[in-house]
Amino acid sequence: MLLDSMTAPQTRPPAKELHLKPDAHIHLMGICGTAMASLAGLLQSRGFKITGSDQNVYPPMSTQLEKLGIQIMQGYKRENLNVRPDLVIVGNVISRKYEEAEALLESDIPFTSLPQAMGALVIQNRHSVVVAGTHGKTTTTSMNAYIADRLGLKPDFMIGGIPKNFDLSFRSPEGDWFVIEGDEYDTAFFDKVPKFIHYKPQSVILNSVEFDHADIYRDLEHVKEAFLMLLDLIPEGGLLVACEDEETIRDLLSRRAQTT
Repeated sequence: MLLDSMTAPQTRPPAKELHLKPDAHIHLMGICGTAMASLAGLLQSRGFKITGSDQNVYPPMSTQLEKLGIQIMQGYKRENLNVRPDLVIVGNVISRKYEEAEALLESDIPFTSLPQAMGALVIQNRHSVVVAGTHGKTTTTSMNAYIADRLGLKPDFMIGGIPKNFDLSFRSPEGDWFVIEGDEYDTAFFDKVPKFIHYKPQSVILNSVEFDHADIYRDLEHVKEAFLMLLDLIPEGGLLVACEDEETIRDLLSRRAQTT
């Protein structure tokens, strides 16, 4: 286990594989998070019925969800699952002790995390360009999605905000390229690894790496361990774009070179 944040163990494991009918009902707990709202739109555009719950509903993601006609249930209540979904995607804001999470774990409804769903249902076998780093991810992801679009690559993307060059924070997969903001924060209470571990990186753009998220990382060295995991996922023939002017980046590249 990489991260230190701990919760009570769940009573059953998440789904290992996701096999859904085209019109399946998917429910997202914590749907108003920037990544969760984007995933909701991506899945809706692929023909799935989408509902979600949250207790902190505010723009711009609430506005985007309203524009998409996606129902938001207020609060994490047990009865949110009364109309049984085919799959529940659990956001990392959800605690094992929430009433809705307890009801989910007591049921036999399949569940998974946002990053796992992104990898299995959206990215799939596309060329995944993961934009990572402690700061600047949203801006850099927006820039790369726009540049790729202007080059005629017709990229699909998921951005942790709504960029000025696009109407939405996502574009539904149609082509062979997917540009995604890769967060180093943990995945879910049942999967304590960085989100970007599940994004199947073919190419990585790495911004500066600094100490952050003190609630789950002990120190800068602990943060570096997370990014080394990401670099290790780049396949042979893949691409890494990083700035060696920064001391932390030089250290990461040096340590990766010693293990390859």
